[in-house]
Amino acid sequence: MTEPTGRETGYALWDWPVRLIHWAIVLILPASWWTAEEGYFTVHQWLGLTVLVLVLTRICWGFLGSPQARFRDFLRGPRAVLAYFRGEPSTTPGHNPAGGWSVMVLWSLLLMQALTGTVSSDDVMFEGPFYYVFDSGIADALAEIHEVLFKGILAFVALHVGTVIWYERRRDQRLLKPMILGRSAGREGTGPAQPLYKAIVIALLLAGLLWGLMELAPEPPPAFYW
Repeated sequence: MTEPTGRETGYALWDWPVRLIHWAIVLILPASWWTAEEGYFTVHQWLGLTVLVLVLTRICWGFLGSPQARFRDFLRGPRAVLAYFRGEPSTTPGHNPAGGWSVMVLWSLLLMQALTGTVSSDDVMFEGPFYYVFDSGIADALAEIHEVLFKGILAFVALHVGTVIWYERRRDQRLLKPMILGRSAGREGTGPAQPLYKAIVIALLLAGLLWGLMELAPEPPPAFYW
């Protein structure tokens, strides 16, 4: 695919909230791994809670955001996905039918990872904010899922990066530049972008709700009984 020359015009393909959330998660994932490996569990917890707010904000943005950020723009049925794999072109400048479901899987994995992290414990000095919401057996099982899910996320991220490289090199489709700059020649949005402040308001509301739930969560039982 040959890109047209000249100055880009029109609407942004990926708005600021989509790009900021994407790159924030790119930075947080390795930081989360490192803090867990080194035993900095308090920092690890706050990174996980940040991921939770970011993913939930992105899900809300899938209903309220800019045209290419919305689920209705890129989520297609099985026939459209199969047709795309047979060589039919995508009908949207954003995610293609296969890519749309791919990012949904990734967001789902990140959401489950963040949620299970809130009930995890190292059995020594750290317990997630909702550890005592569940029976200890359930909490421990969710903690095990938390560890396994991270390996799945790493595998899926590797697949995602490999796919981007393949599209850039073999199909000459610019995927990275629009995720950095918002657009590239030949890849522009179909309508005006929603302002960044709306996503910030959503994120703050979600963060406030999460904080409120943490305040209402059961406290650890007393260490000694008299």
